[in-house]
Amino acid sequence: MHKLSRFAVFRNRFFSQSGRILALTLVVSAILLSCAPTSPTATPAPAPSVPATTAPPQPPTAVAPPAALVPTPPVATPTVAATPVPTATAATATAATATPAAAPTPPVLLVPPPGAARPDAVDSTTASFESEGFNIKAYLAKPKGSGTFPAMLIIHENRGLTPHQEDVARRFANQGYVALAVDLLSRVGGTSQFATAETAVAAIGGLSSSGVMKDAEAAVKYLQTLPYVKKDKIGVIGYCWGGGNSLLFATRNRDIKAAVVYYGPNPANLDEVATVTAPILGLYGSEDPRITVNVPKLDETMKKYNKSFEYKVYQGAFHAFFNDTGARYHPEASADSWKVTLAFLEKHLK
Repeated sequence: MHKLSRFAVFRNRFFSQSGRILALTLVVSAILLSCAPTSPTATPAPAPSVPATTAPPQPPTAVAPPAALVPTPPVATPTVAATPVPTATAATATAATATPAAAPTPPVLLVPPPGAARPDAVDSTTASFESEGFNIKAYLAKPKGSGTFPAMLIIHENRGLTPHQEDVARRFANQGYVALAVDLLSRVGGTSQFATAETAVAAIGGLSSSGVMKDAEAAVKYLQTLPYVKKDKIGVIGYCWGGGNSLLFATRNRDIKAAVVYYGPNPANLDEVATVTAPILGLYGSEDPRITVNVPKLDETMKKYNKSFEYKVYQGAFHAFFNDTGARYHPEASADSWKVTLAFLEKHLK
């Protein structure tokens, strides 16, 4: 009996405690259920965060319209810019073509070369004559109009009869001279047969001195056949290789009444100047030592044989300073030497 009563007490206490626990559980559940409406809202909160995370990709879509707008203005801008660019390039190309160059690197001429030709005052043509069975070609220029004129035989540089030498002939024609620029490469086909200046120079080096002198003599005889040439008023002028040959020719021909030497070498045998009958003018550059260093010796020998020789050395001028198509063109020396040349020829040929 006693054991049964103790069990009953324990049972009553357990169920009493269980009831309390159950009651407490129900209270807590009620509290949790009362919070349930708020909790579901909190749970979907991540869902808004998903759109929020997805929203950033949307800006590219929103930014796309500006990107579409950007191309439109730029497309117009390049089109406008592209039009002037070709125009500017064409203008530059035209300007470059208009400047002679001096190629081999020709100089840019700020003023016309001395004695610049006036085409309206000159008649010019090609000419030819015979010399020892060879057909010698030449360029002939004369003043327009009737009458008779003194004449100049022009002996070219070691590159042959170039457009520059033809232009020099026209300049003399402007000054009242009949000018004959001979192509001394005619015996080997003429200057036009050589594609480069180098090949022309090589061909010049192969010419014989005697052949050159014979062709120059034939040129003087040709000039004397022209009705508008004063037969006793013929001079010779040469440049570079031609300068040396103009001096040499003056030692061989008595029909020459004046000779001008532009930076040409002395004859191999200086004593040949003993046969000169014409006055000689020499024009040299101080920066051309190979040639200019020998001028005092020429002067001394000319005096020795009582020959007329005057010369001028231009400070700062190089070899070929008169050639306005070459890199060594010297405007001041060229202009002054032209005046000196004309004064010399005026004195002896007019």
